[in-house]
Amino acid sequence: MASSIDATKPTTGTATTSSVRDNFTLAKGELNELMRATEDQVTAGGTADVLTANFVNNVVLTEGLTICIKAALANTTATPTLDVDGTGAKTIVKDSGAALVAGNIAGSNHRLILKYDASNTVWVLINPAVTATTIGPIIYPVGSIYTNAAVATNPATLLGFGTWTAFGTGRVMIGIDSGNALFDTVEETGGNADISISSTTDSHALTIDEMPSHNHPGAPGALNYLSSGGNPNFTWGGGGLGGKYGIDLQGGGQGHTHGITFDGTNSNYQPFITVYMWKRTA
Repeated sequence: MASSIDATKPTTGTATTSSVRDNFTLAKGELNELMRATEDQVTAGGTADVLTANFVNNVVLTEGLTICIKAALANTTATPTLDVDGTGAKTIVKDSGAALVAGNIAGSNHRLILKYDASNTVWVLINPAVTATTIGPIIYPVGSIYTNAAVATNPATLLGFGTWTAFGTGRVMIGIDSGNALFDTVEETGGNADISISSTTDSHALTIDEMPSHNHPGAPGALNYLSSGGNPNFTWGGGGLGGKYGIDLQGGGQGHTHGITFDGTNSNYQPFITVYMWKRTA
């Protein structure tokens, strides 16, 4: 939609013709710019990354000029360009001057509000689309770890951006510690799921609290006192004093030593929970 002001009136030759015509010309230009930004929208032509736009009233590139274009396709590169009314292809950037990322132009029906930056000869996209593919690289920069407790799909497919590789298979993560040689380098690995023990022999004096219930094998009996034959002595056997001084097979509470020999592995797992882990590499 263009302004209906007729810049040829009033009639040439009157006393105020020049000034009135100048004012009308300026007013028409301002109204055209306003309408291009609000009502006089056109659908972008060209391709996804080489856009064109043609307005009824041709644009004159000036600092801060604002236009509105309805996109047809989503950008796939960081440097899409726009040529308005044959003024030449100019790169589209974000308001900060940073390059776009794929998807900042969301595609069909995304109405792009653009301002012209004459000093840098670029079109500034005021309203870039915010999607998983545009915000994701900010949340997950290269080197980030992504975890999922339900879905095994590679994040490149699931989130739609980046290059990801499976990470930390069968391992847990630990924070870096510059004061510990085991943990002072990023992605340093160590430790074992099992402790391997081969032909290990050791001894330990059990305390009463440590001692399990157990038996000492042997024949039960009683201590007998024999005084016949002028040679009194003690013998081990049945009967005698009726077991008053009998020896019980149960071990006493005193500490004693057991030798232990062990071959095999011993689990060395901390409490854990399994998830899918991925590292962004590009």
